[in-house]
Amino acid sequence: MKNNASFAYAVLLVIGDALALVAAFTLAYILRVKVDTRGLISPITAREYLIAFLTVLPLWLIGNAYVGLYSHRVYEKRFIEFGRLLVGSIVGILIVIGYDFAIKGKLFPARLVPIYGFLLGFSFLVLFRTIARFMRTILYAYGVGVSNTLIVGNTDRSTEIAQAIENTPKTGQRVIGIVGSKHGSFKAFENFDAALASIKRPIQSIIQTELYKDSLKNDTVLQYAQTHHIAYRFVPGNTDLFYGNIEVELYAGRIPMISVHQTALVGWGRIIKRLFDLVVSFVLLILTSPLLILIAIAVKVSDPAGPVFMRGRAQKRLTRHNVVFSVYKFRSHYAKYDGKTDSEVFAMIGKPELLKQYRDNGDQMDNDFRVTALGRFLRRSSLDELPQLINVFKGDISLVGPRALIPEELHAYEKKHTILSVKSGLTGLAQISGRRTISFEERRKLDTYYVQNWSFWMDIVILIKTVRTVIQGLFES
Repeated sequence: MKNNASFAYAVLLVIGDALALVAAFTLAYILRVKVDTRGLISPITAREYLIAFLTVLPLWLIGNAYVGLYSHRVYEKRFIEFGRLLVGSIVGILIVIGYDFAIKGKLFPARLVPIYGFLLGFSFLVLFRTIARFMRTILYAYGVGVSNTLIVGNTDRSTEIAQAIENTPKTGQRVIGIVGSKHGSFKAFENFDAALASIKRPIQSIIQTELYKDSLKNDTVLQYAQTHHIAYRFVPGNTDLFYGNIEVELYAGRIPMISVHQTALVGWGRIIKRLFDLVVSFVLLILTSPLLILIAIAVKVSDPAGPVFMRGRAQKRLTRHNVVFSVYKFRSHYAKYDGKTDSEVFAMIGKPELLKQYRDNGDQMDNDFRVTALGRFLRRSSLDELPQLINVFKGDISLVGPRALIPEELHAYEKKHTILSVKSGLTGLAQISGRRTISFEERRKLDTYYVQNWSFWMDIVILIKTVRTVIQGLFES
């Protein structure tokens, strides 16, 4: 049974956006015409102004729809929605100004009105969307609009997906069962028919994680979803095949074929990314130069026996096309451990078995014996990595990308060639996704996802979240 909650929410967004814009431009008129006593270009009454704006308002809403503001792929992601709201507001105000020009200046009584309207309009839209998201979360908590989801497949993916969406107030989904063996606390069913016979709630979504050898079983699941207008999703066994820059083309002019590129970061994308890296790293190096000098002095004073920057084999990292480069990074270790890899240090103290524990803990160790007191602060705040802006400016790495690892570490990873198809990064998806809570393997999966799904907007989002992560690190105990 189809769940109309998404459609209702999209309709609510259209209505709310319209009301927010009317309120914004009404306030803009009041501020400039009623509060500001300066002369006007065109004395337009409030009634004439409002009628004219309501006439052009549908075009603004159409512009919002064009940039995807009423699509769940956009409004479900806060940062993407914020960016699209800005783009939609720019497009909308240009439409309004164009309309004012077309009717020979009979909309705005003064030049400041569209400026006020744009600023207030964007602010009101963001405020309304925030309130709408909050109210929807409350409704989800009471079960209103929740999509009942049945997961089909006896695989680890079934448990992973169920755990990812079980927070109903956040996801708007409720896992009503898994077809397969017992998966934790989730209700399990022996087969698809048993699930249908037992489940009393209407099913609004089916996620299949396993392709059965018996094609009739697969057809049964798909046909049931189509017959009952249920949202159907399928997780392919080889998920890597569907990551990256995907193109659908008619091969030889008549055969539909999917072409999968290793990375989406090609062509103009690479040029724009490099120009962005150059400009931002240059500006940041100038702004942070006093801080860099102070930290360098502090590192030398706290442990005079060692250098300011990290050295040795641990300084050598890998980047695009398997190129080795020297990373600039403030030394956070005691001098006797500097220049040695993690495995070498653990072997040196006679505890090589700690390496696996270290990797499983996301390359983190509580009360790491190698790190100085100053080094702990530098690591917690990520200030030890600030000199890597030099590497970014030189072109060794990018501001955003996969984590730059030493050759011994990355060569042991099976999918290293995918990661090395782009430049390594000062920050990345793994760093903002749980810097101390995810394992080495999970970090590399996130690096692979970034490479195969790159977009310039993703870079902006990662940079914004990195700033937030660094600020949080400063206040960690």
